[in-house]
Amino acid sequence: MYSPKEIARNYVATGSSKARQRAGRLFPLAILAGMFIALASVGATTASVSISSPSLAKLVSALMFPTGLAMTLIAGSELFTGNCLIIIPVLTRDIRVGAMLRNWIIVYIGNFVGGLLVAAIVVYGHTFSLFDNQLAAAAIHTAIGKVELGFGDALLRGVLCNFLVCVAVWMAYAAKDVTGKIAGLFLPVMVFVLCGYEHSVANMYYISAGIMASADPRYAASVAVGENLSALTWGALVVKNLIPVTIGNIIGGAGLIGVPYWYVYLRGEDADGAAAGHTQAKPKNRKRRP
Repeated sequence: MYSPKEIARNYVATGSSKARQRAGRLFPLAILAGMFIALASVGATTASVSISSPSLAKLVSALMFPTGLAMTLIAGSELFTGNCLIIIPVLTRDIRVGAMLRNWIIVYIGNFVGGLLVAAIVVYGHTFSLFDNQLAAAAIHTAIGKVELGFGDALLRGVLCNFLVCVAVWMAYAAKDVTGKIAGLFLPVMVFVLCGYEHSVANMYYISAGIMASADPRYAASVAVGENLSALTWGALVVKNLIPVTIGNIIGGAGLIGVPYWYVYLRGEDADGAAAGHTQAKPKNRKRRP
């Protein structure tokens, strides 16, 4: 496997390539990643909804969710949260900040489109009717809980979420085969789901699906008494969840993983190399002829 220093060096090329990717290729790959994460979210909810024990249901959900990142990394696509590591080639001065921000914006929008697409398909294709509409009730309950988080809670949960997601990506890059990549990413992603941390791309699906499902009288009727359906609006999705969670994801991924690994393994490498070059013996001057 690759050492942490080798991962850091390899990611400079990887991140630079991502930042330079044409929008016409980047956007479809971002849509696919949004769909992969959304489908993993559907699977996680479906697997846990019929389990009566809340703790066991949470564990089963956490065991299912890493499928999304596995599909993203191995099948090949562009995920905003993982791309927070593009800060590394920015710090090594291989790309400019503008190139990183361009990647983030295009990928973020594409991820949102992918999440919306899966949400619409599962709601209007009546996947949520499974278990006598319990799946719909669980999806709506999850969405309400996410938009009712306070700004600070959403931000801090976003920090820890993408700290773990970027650790998962880093560990996957250590492996040289598919099995190793899946094994590397699995546990950190499982931990973030188990602890209830906030992933902006997953929430694009979760809250959108909750909003769409709550508009269907059959699904709305399955929700427990006292649930605040009026909290589910598109404005709440953006303002009360995506904004704080996205800020937190950037801090956790770029700030707490990308920057420290750059500092430890890459900072000053060029300067050190230049300094080493100056220590080499200089050729002797030729004697002048009399």
